[in-house]
This record gives sequence, structure tokens and C-alpha cells, in this order.
Amino acid sequence: MSALAKIHAKITGPIVMIGFGSIGKGTLPLIERHFDYDKERLVIIDPHDDGELASKHGVRFVKRAVTRDNYRELLIPLLTAGGGQGFCVNLSVDTSSVDIMTMCREIGALYIDTVVEPWAGFYFDKNIGPEKRSNYALRETLLAAKRKSPGGITAVSTCGANPGMVSWFVKQALLDIARDTNTPFNEPKSREGWGLLAHKLGVKGIHIAERDTQRSRNPKPMNVFVNTWSVEGFVSEGMQPAELGWGTHERWMPDNGREHIEGCGAAIYLLQPGANTRVRSWCPTPGPQYGFLVTHNESISIADYFTLHDGNRVIYRPTCHYAYHPANDAVLSLHEMFGATGKMQPSWHILDEHEIVDGIDELGVLLYGHARNAYWYGSQLSIEETRLVAPYQNATGMQVSSAVLAGMVWALENPEAGIVEADEMDFRRCLEIQMPYLGPVKGFYTDWTPLSDRPGMFPEDIDTSDPWQFRNVLVR
Repeated sequence: MSALAKIHAKITGPIVMIGFGSIGKGTLPLIERHFDYDKERLVIIDPHDDGELASKHGVRFVKRAVTRDNYRELLIPLLTAGGGQGFCVNLSVDTSSVDIMTMCREIGALYIDTVVEPWAGFYFDKNIGPEKRSNYALRETLLAAKRKSPGGITAVSTCGANPGMVSWFVKQALLDIARDTNTPFNEPKSREGWGLLAHKLGVKGIHIAERDTQRSRNPKPMNVFVNTWSVEGFVSEGMQPAELGWGTHERWMPDNGREHIEGCGAAIYLLQPGANTRVRSWCPTPGPQYGFLVTHNESISIADYFTLHDGNRVIYRPTCHYAYHPANDAVLSLHEMFGATGKMQPSWHILDEHEIVDGIDELGVLLYGHARNAYWYGSQLSIEETRLVAPYQNATGMQVSSAVLAGMVWALENPEAGIVEADEMDFRRCLEIQMPYLGPVKGFYTDWTPLSDRPGMFPEDIDTSDPWQFRNVLVR
């Protein structure tokens, strides 16, 4: 049987998908392909979609917003109808991940999402300050829920491409580096074991290094925000403070960098929006490139996961952050938006698989500072291959929806794992499920560092003693 048609697991109860944007539309056919379930109990909820595609698939559609006031009365009957164990697939914006997953666990339903999402209004609330609007703060609400209710029904948090898949890539990349540097090791079986391996290899940090080269046949018009995935999601996270996991090798912090007073302490934030913060990075196709330091949950969770302690003292932690070069139309859209004092354009558009003429989404992890300098490992999925393997999505969406599929299968195979982040899941099993949808997945070593190929025409405040200091990565 083809891997693209294999039934991975049975869902005995209802499936409720919250949100039917670009990722929801791409996830629907994967659910249909890979699960044994009662189609009459699959329900999609979205306040904006017209329901036409859901109707085409014979799926019940509810045109309604899930809010703080109605989520329990709306979702509980849907997730419990007809018996069995329900599964909530939350692919929406402006719905509290922690509140909904807590409710799901109360009623015995499985849960998955791609981001720790808050209720509407959080991202643009000027009254709460940058620290409270950070992904660090949102993740701490998840960790608090996990501490309050350990174990129990599985709720998979932040399981898309990034956050999600990239955490699985990091572990595979570490094994590759250990093999290629002839470093003796036993494959880690614990969180501490993975931290010890990263430390032993000398990994100073990790870029979630991405380059999206997908191009539309139609040039971006003025006053329209064009993207290859959720515009609302990108603008929301792009307007949050730039955030990064903060490594133990760092000797310098930007003047506008701030540490957190409470919580795990694994990250810092900058007093500027992530989508207007540039960093130097590297991907296989373009080579050296500028990326945006957009905040993402994995920047914090990966840094936290690999942290080693001696008592209360942190003895090792890698720096970790996103270095994202989106599709060119999205870059133009950001320049236009920030040039208009951060006010989003009145119209927005997500490029679908029919209007993209070519390009790939090259998404991977760049592990640096070890004996081989830097190693990128990731997916090089093209729009052409995406069209061949699944409908309703471009390459960017495919990397996300296939990770949702992997997370759903893992949850069904581990139904009593409690609240988990992607870092804590079986990376081999998840990648095994996801690989048929990722195009070429390869590793590349590079001699590039943030000190390479700088123009040298003006004085710079850099640290030549250690190329991999954040001081050299940040574009100032």
C-alpha cells in the first residue's frame, strides 16, 4: 500500500476541526486518507469560510466563531456526540489553546494545535506591555496547565511545521553530526540525554532557517498583504516582540534586550517587533541570507528542552531563534505594512497552489558552533511535488498539515501522555508519518558564519573571537 493511502489509526469518536483557513483545508484530505472514522461525525467550525469545500466533501460545517463565552456550550456537545473518544483539531486564530485543551481533557477528548493561541485581542493589546504579549508568556500558561494537571488525556501543543516538525529535525541533525564527527554516543532516551549530546557536540545554537521561494504569476498589488499561509497568523506573530532562546555562550545582549523575571528563563525578548528585526542566516539554496527574527514557540521550547542544570545553575543552553525569509510578496507586504506605521493592509490574500508558478519552501534547522561549523537539515518541498501528493495547499501549508497528521497519529498511539510539546514526542515515529509529504529531506554542511562575506565598508560592532555570537547574527 502506498504511504499516501495508508490508514494509520482509528478515531472512535467525533472529529471537530476549529478553523478552516489554508491549513484546515489542507488537513481535511489528510484526515480522510489516513484515519478510520465516522464521516458523519466530522464537523468543521469557522466564522469566515463559506462552507463550500466542506460541503463538497460531505462534511458538516458550522459558520460560527469560537469565543471565550461560547466555547464550552458549542464544543462539548460536538465532541461527545455518539460516544467514542472525540478529537479536537484546533487550527484557528483568536481561540485560547489552553482553555480549549483543558476542556477537552476534562471530557476525555484528544486535542492538537499548531500554536499556543490566545483569545482575540491579545496580540495587539497595548495595555499589557511587550513581555505579557510574548510567546514566552503564552507558553508559560501552557506549562502551568501541565503542572496543574500532569498526565491524563493527551493534548499535543504546537505541532505544525514550526513549531513542531523542526523539533524533530533538531534531534535527527544531532545524530547526523555525531555520526559525521565520529563522536561516540548512545542515542538519547531522555531530555537530559539529548541536552548532554548537544553539549558534547559543542552546538552553540540553532536557527530555524527558512527560505520560501514560491512565486505567483500575478505581482503583488498595492495595499494587499500577500502570503503563502495565514496572513492573520503572520501579522499577529510578526507584531509580537522578537524573541529567542538565549544560550549560555552569549556574551552580549542588545540594549533593548530584556530577560524574563518569571518562568523557565530560557529566552529573552527585544523591544521591537519580530517581523521588523533582521538576522543573518544560511539555507542551502540561497546560501547566506537575511531572515526575520519572528517569535515562535519553538525558539523557546527547543532552548528550554536542551538546557542542562547543575542544581539551580544553568550549565548549558543553546541559543535558538527563527530566521525566516518568507515569499518575496510577503516581504514586500511587511515593508508596506511597517511603512504605514504597522497598520495592516485593508485586504489580504493567501497564494494557493493554482496561482504559484514555481518555488520551494526550504525549511530546516541550522545547528552551529560544532566541529563541522554548521549543519542544515530539513525539507526542500516544491510546489510541483505538493500538487502531486495532496490538494488544497502550497508547499508551506503541506509542511504544516502533514505535521498535524503526524501529531494526530502519535496522540492516538499515546492517548494518556498528558500535555506535550513536539520536543517531547517520538521524533522518529512522527517523521516516519510525515516524510511522504516533505519532498527531499536532506542535510548540508557549510563553512559560512555570520562573519563571512560582510562588506567591510563601514565600521561594525562585532565579535571576531567567536563568529556565532548573537552580536554578529543580529543586523543592526
